[in-house]
Amino acid sequence: MLVATLVFSTTALTQGSEAGSGAAPRIGVLSYNIHHGEGVDRKLDLRRIADLIKSANPDLVALQEVDKGTQRTNRVDQPAELAHLTGMNVVFGGNIRYEGGDYGNAVLSRLPIKRHKNHLLPLFDDGEQRGVLEVEVEMSKGGGTVLLLATHLDHRKGDRERLASAAAINKLAAARAGQPAVLAGDLNDLPDSKTLRRFSTAWTRANEKVLPTVPVDQPTRQIDFILFRPAERWKVIEVRVLDEAVASDHRAIFAVLELLPSNSTKPD
Repeated sequence: MLVATLVFSTTALTQGSEAGSGAAPRIGVLSYNIHHGEGVDRKLDLRRIADLIKSANPDLVALQEVDKGTQRTNRVDQPAELAHLTGMNVVFGGNIRYEGGDYGNAVLSRLPIKRHKNHLLPLFDDGEQRGVLEVEVEMSKGGGTVLLLATHLDHRKGDRERLASAAAINKLAAARAGQPAVLAGDLNDLPDSKTLRRFSTAWTRANEKVLPTVPVDQPTRQIDFILFRPAERWKVIEVRVLDEAVASDHRAIFAVLELLPSNSTKPD
């Protein structure tokens, strides 16, 4: 099928390392709101989440709506279980205490994790506490370090909190202005929204053309994104939404990005 062909032709070749002698390093980045592992069929099944992740062979995975030790998901440590099922490293950022456990974002990585820190985002009007998980990874073969910011923004109709969160994330990235960075997550707003326009002052979207991710059965809106900065350090090799409509209530978005030398000009 088409998805398998795309995975073989691009991602299987170069994840996290050089495509060939002298080639620029590439990373595959996946963002996926996993709905605490519960699919639209109401089954809790982390294995099918893990199987979808493995099908794309990513280097970095930003996960949203992840449970750790909560009653509703049978006290399972979901970050640890997904790390086991995918064979990847994991860090977790809990933003809410929930049913005896924690709920938040997680990052899976094939690359060595140098450091990580969870930052709580602005909270307005008794909403749900949101956060951004900052993870620094080391590229292979002298590629240096890359910063991944993984987040999940407020879902309510009003955008005041999302705009404040976007400003906070932009400020966080600006503190490391010289470091190549990727932002991935469920931003809960549309490509032409004020939220995405605020992000665009500091970030570039991996996909120019809209790629819908929700509703999962027949997607019509894109609210899940992969962005990068600075623009001149990255080249987009591919970006697409994965064809899976049962394991969660979102579809996953995946991009392969090539990291260019710091003194290079970004090609057309």
